[in-house]
Amino acid sequence: SKFLNDKWMIKNGFLNDVQEHKPWWWNIKVQKLNLSAPVTLLPEVSCQKAIEILQEKGYDQAPVVAESGLILGMVTLSNTLTSVLAGNAQFSDPVTKIIYNQFSKIGLEDSLGKLSCILENDSFAVVVHEQTQFNGNGSSFKKQMVFGVVTAMDLLTYVSRTNKK
Repeated sequence: SKFLNDKWMIKNGFLNDVQEHKPWWWNIKVQKLNLSAPVTLLPEVSCQKAIEILQEKGYDQAPVVAESGLILGMVTLSNTLTSVLAGNAQFSDPVTKIIYNQFSKIGLEDSLGKLSCILENDSFAVVVHEQTQFNGNGSSFKKQMVFGVVTAMDLLTYVSRTNKK
């Protein structure tokens, strides 16, 4: 069962430390990666435009975010092309037709060890920052904002550069 899988437990926030001999970078926070702000797409962006934007910016994926900041899902270049070529979507369709919400989120305060466990199964993770927002009557609610998208290459680059220093 997945509850007997330590990596699944770490990825889903049920277990903190599993490795006895952790690498030097294991407990460093995700915020140390110095990620650049991601490209985000609004729901009405067409599949064609999404492909163009991703290719132009050199990204493989982008979060689809509502005007309110709510993360609706992810669009990847390969998923977009596959959907269009298979006839499941048209180039003119909005990206909401092809987004998927099976992606992992990680916070800025989470460890690189947790990120490492996520990236063993996923090709990327969405870095989110939770923010408290207040409305006119003084009540508040938590809102997640996309801070970045992190890949195994980002982690590997950080580890190798920092290790050389």
